[in-house]
Amino acid sequence: MNVHERAPNCEPAAELTLERKLSRMPVRSGTLGPEVIEVGKLYRDTGCFTYDPGFTSTANCTSRITYIDGDEGVLLYRGYPIDQLAERSTFLEVCYLLLNGELPVTGQLDEFRGTINRHNMLHEQVTRFFTGFRRDAHPMAVMVGTVGALSAFYHDSTDINDPAQRAMASNRMIAKMPTIAAMAYKYSIGHPFIYPRNDLDFAENFMQMCFAIPCEPYKVDPILTRALDRIFILHADHEQNASTSTVRLAGSSGANPFACIASGIACLWGPAHGGANEAALNMLMEIGSVDRIPEYIKKAKDKSSGFRLMGFGHRVYKNYDP
Repeated sequence: MNVHERAPNCEPAAELTLERKLSRMPVRSGTLGPEVIEVGKLYRDTGCFTYDPGFTSTANCTSRITYIDGDEGVLLYRGYPIDQLAERSTFLEVCYLLLNGELPVTGQLDEFRGTINRHNMLHEQVTRFFTGFRRDAHPMAVMVGTVGALSAFYHDSTDINDPAQRAMASNRMIAKMPTIAAMAYKYSIGHPFIYPRNDLDFAENFMQMCFAIPCEPYKVDPILTRALDRIFILHADHEQNASTSTVRLAGSSGANPFACIASGIACLWGPAHGGANEAALNMLMEIGSVDRIPEYIKKAKDKSSGFRLMGFGHRVYKNYDP
């Protein structure tokens, strides 16, 4: 295969010859990162497909949202380094950034926060869905079912060709996801549901919905809520991961956006994706206390122990996990 230099007023192209069949494929340049070879006409020209399990060398869309360079340890949201956002921004600011391309100024953030607060409650009939699950149901099973059920309730935000409806669907999912997750937890332990409070910020509200009880006031721990807010920021996007690809594939048919997100949650459930977070939590519960940490670090370094250290570092980053 040859890559030709750019001629005046011409795009660079790669040429692949297979059994005397020639395919000329445009070479596209991104704002950041490597160039890409557009292979859409390869089958037409040569009768062959590409084969790339895991999308290790394949991009299936153009995007201005996230950039990852695993070899250099770089993760950017809309051009902003993830460590700067984690240190200086809140999760709702990052949501606004991902949706709109720039961080909000004060008035924009207040308006966005008000929009999220208006949508953080669930339709009361949705809350009855939880009683249809067993108390010991896996929380991801509850999330898949309940988020998918939103398709049956919010018909004014299902037209993906309407920018206003797309924005409303996005805002509703940002707002309602903590409420659904908290209710799933409360149901599993037999506690009454705690409704959202608009005087609290996003992470504080999630904490109080999970851990408050009706018979006494709940004091939100600012250290825990700041840590949780940073966790939300770090999980807000990660380029073309498995769940993102799943949502995009489901959405390509024009399906209801709530159903598409439910498909992404199902993908996230897997142990090779979001399920790794569950494994990390199970590991921390197994360790149990701070004094046992040296014992488990020793196990992690011993390849014959069968113990794996979960949740510290991501496989895509080769020398530094930002």
